[in-house]
Amino acid sequence: MKALVTVAVLLLATGAVIVHAQDAMVSAGQAAFKESGCYNCHTIGKVGTPLASDLSHIGSKYPPDYMARWLRDPALQRPSAHMPALELTDAQVQALAAYLGSLQ
Repeated sequence: MKALVTVAVLLLATGAVIVHAQDAMVSAGQAAFKESGCYNCHTIGKVGTPLASDLSHIGSKYPPDYMARWLRDPALQRPSAHMPALELTDAQVQALAAYLGSLQ
């Protein structure tokens, strides 16, 4: 019984660490969105410029792995895309994908 309680506590602690790491990734992605100038073309809520897609609910349409591929090379995902290829690090791509994925 004591071993079961220990395992349960460890699982709960691990879950809390994962949630915290995901929250940190989303926050980093939100910062990268601002710093990369994404608001110059996109809107989220009432913030941004409506030249391109409103991304307010993009996370309910596409999974983060698709958004990461899109961020790495938009034209490869859709040749008619008007979005330019951005010079992003892998960390920025992952953070942006996590942030966009959180927008439900």
